[in-house]
Amino acid sequence: MSVSTNTKSFKLPFRAPFWAQILAGLVLGVLLGWLARSQDVSWLVTTLEKVGGTFVGLLKLAVAPLVFFAILVSITNLRKVNNAARLASRTLLWFMITSLIAVAIGLVIGLVTNPGAGTGLTPADGAAPERTGSWIDFLTGIVPTDVITPFTELNVLQIVFMAAVAGIAALQLGEKAQPILTLSESVLTLLQKALWWVIRLAPLGTVGLIGNAIATYGWDLIGQYATFTADVYIGCLIVLFGVYPALLATVAKVNPLQFFKGAWPAIQLAFVSRSSVGTMPLTQKVTERLGVPREYASFAVPFGATTKMDGCAAIYPAIAAIFVAQIFGIQLGVGDYLLIAFVSVVGSAATAGLTGATVMLTLTLSTLGLPMEGVGLLLAIDPIVDMIRTATNVAGQALVPVVVSAREGLLDRDAYDKVHSSPVDETPADEVPADDPRRVPAAA
Repeated sequence: MSVSTNTKSFKLPFRAPFWAQILAGLVLGVLLGWLARSQDVSWLVTTLEKVGGTFVGLLKLAVAPLVFFAILVSITNLRKVNNAARLASRTLLWFMITSLIAVAIGLVIGLVTNPGAGTGLTPADGAAPERTGSWIDFLTGIVPTDVITPFTELNVLQIVFMAAVAGIAALQLGEKAQPILTLSESVLTLLQKALWWVIRLAPLGTVGLIGNAIATYGWDLIGQYATFTADVYIGCLIVLFGVYPALLATVAKVNPLQFFKGAWPAIQLAFVSRSSVGTMPLTQKVTERLGVPREYASFAVPFGATTKMDGCAAIYPAIAAIFVAQIFGIQLGVGDYLLIAFVSVVGSAATAGLTGATVMLTLTLSTLGLPMEGVGLLLAIDPIVDMIRTATNVAGQALVPVVVSAREGLLDRDAYDKVHSSPVDETPADEVPADDPRRVPAAA
């Protein structure tokens, strides 16, 4: 007797779309946060903090092994793709181009609005962070001293380095490395499946994260940082809904609205989770749904999740540097603005796809010679601006593979044109059929 594997009959007759679940979580979180703060309900504040913290903790739990195996497998997957070196170089080039555009927008907004003026803040309000970033730390910190510490301390940059070395070595070994590659692919599939369960909890996590932010900070804090907060949001929104659609329409020659229909679930999750790496499985899923070949998406998305940060590493540090300079009464010149652009393009890997961008900010300030106490001025407002920063990061991580695929003639335009905003299918990426049009022709 055969057992049917068709599970469609067990699905609920109605399931709210993922975006609607997230939106409901946002609304409920705001209401509960406002209630907890206005009525001083301490147990509700604690509950919201625990719910949000648990959700982020679950995301971070899989970060270290997920990054390692995703980078390793993505590099080895390039052997299945024609013109792999060309695709990799084009991906890196567009990462740089979009980062330059983003940092330029951040600089212009900062220079026009003067975010540090009229805040009432003084240098005495700042405090030097316990950990800072410098170019020496960045360069020497790439190579780990052992293979355990990067995983226990969650040093994503070092994990990426080890994964890249392992992936390149596996390519050189050829068939001898196949058992390791098979094991790595199985582990990656397992991690992605487990993380999918966490992602399904995003609406609940949203309630806790947004509610705790409102209950803890309220709206008073935003008043002091009104111009700075508005600058970061405006800059990110210009990139999200101005620059990206323009690139899609003029460079990729596709309908920008279709891109946002397909990528919206990942952008939403990034907004509430504030983690590019935690969102990575969903980002890869929506990128493939947009018609990007799986073999290429499995390289470009993990690579982007650890190095492609238009929000955290371009717009934010540009505006933040101007803000800090104005608070401390330091005049920046043209050379300083060029340094900001350089740091944004080269040093973006320092953000490592984790919650927050403090390391990138300290790297920028140290390069410009600005006081590190400026970081302390921005830590209070960081959770609020980090949401839009991370959403911009993830949108860019999905955008570049679409642009490169379109320019290289690999994009499945039929799949792109038909993509919709329904809930993302949970089928693991590795289970995409071999004859699926999202796969690229194997290398000869």
